[in-house]
Amino acid sequence: MLERIKAALPALPPAEQRVAKLLLADARAFATLPVSELAERSEVSKPTVVRFCRSVGYDGLADFKLKLAGSVNEGVPFVHRAVEEDDKPGDLLVKVVDNAVAALLHFRNDASSHAFERAITQLTLAGQNGKRIEFYGVGNSGIVAQDAHHKFFRLGVHSNWCSDGHVILMAATMLGPGDCAVIFSNSGRSRDCLDAAEIARKKGATCIILTSSGSPLAQIGQSPGQLLLAIDHPEDFERYSPMVSRLLQLIAVDVLTTGVALKMGERLRPVLQEIKKNLRSKRYAS
Repeated sequence: MLERIKAALPALPPAEQRVAKLLLADARAFATLPVSELAERSEVSKPTVVRFCRSVGYDGLADFKLKLAGSVNEGVPFVHRAVEEDDKPGDLLVKVVDNAVAALLHFRNDASSHAFERAITQLTLAGQNGKRIEFYGVGNSGIVAQDAHHKFFRLGVHSNWCSDGHVILMAATMLGPGDCAVIFSNSGRSRDCLDAAEIARKKGATCIILTSSGSPLAQIGQSPGQLLLAIDHPEDFERYSPMVSRLLQLIAVDVLTTGVALKMGERLRPVLQEIKKNLRSKRYAS
C-alpha cells in the first residue's frame, strides 16, 4: 500500500503531495490522527486530506485509515517468497502458507470497497429481477467459476457457469440487458475470456471482471458500464500452477455471495433452511 502511494506521489497535486509525505514519514501515526491534525501537520485543508485518500483509490479517509491500519499493524511481512527447485517439504510448507497469508492481507488492504459495493448491487438486481448471472473462466479459473455458481444458485437466482471456450462464447451471446457475466482470469489475457467479455458487453450485459490490473481484460472492466475487481499478486503464473490467485478469487467470490445474500434479506431464509433440511435427511438416510 505504501509503495503504491510512493509511486503515485509525483502525479498528485502539490497539496496532496504534502499529505502523502506526512503519511510516508510516519504511517502508523497517520492511521490514528484525526483529520484536523492531519490537515494541520500537512498545512492543507481537511477536504484536501479526503481528496488525497480518494486520489489514491479509496472511498474516503475512514476507508483509507482502516486499510492503512491493517497494513502497518500486521505481524506477517508482505513478502512473496519464491519456491525453488531444491526446497525441502518444510521450506515449501512455510513459503506456500506465508505467500497465501501475505497475498490475502495485500488484497484486503488494496481492494476497492466501492467496486465490490457496485458489483454486489448489480448482482442483487439481476437476481431479484430474474436475470441471468453467469460465471466464466477457463483452466484454473474455471474451477473458481464453478465454485461461484455453486454458491450463487443456492440464493435462488438464475445462475450458470462455463469453462469450455466454445460454450462460454455461446453463453455470452445469449445474454442481454440486466444480465451479469462474472469473468475470472488470472492473467487477464485469455482469448476466450476476452472474446466473451466483448460479446457480453455488446449484448448489454454487465461484465464483472476479476483479474490483474493493467491486463487487456482489466481494460474491458474499466470501460463504461462494466466493473473491475482487481486481483493482483506476485505469483509467476507461467512457471507454476496458480495457487495464490485461486485463493484470492475464491475470497472475492465469498465476499460477493455474502453481500448479495445480505441484500436479499429475509426472503432467502426459507430457501436456505429447506436446502439444509433436505441435505440433512439425505446424509442420515445414506
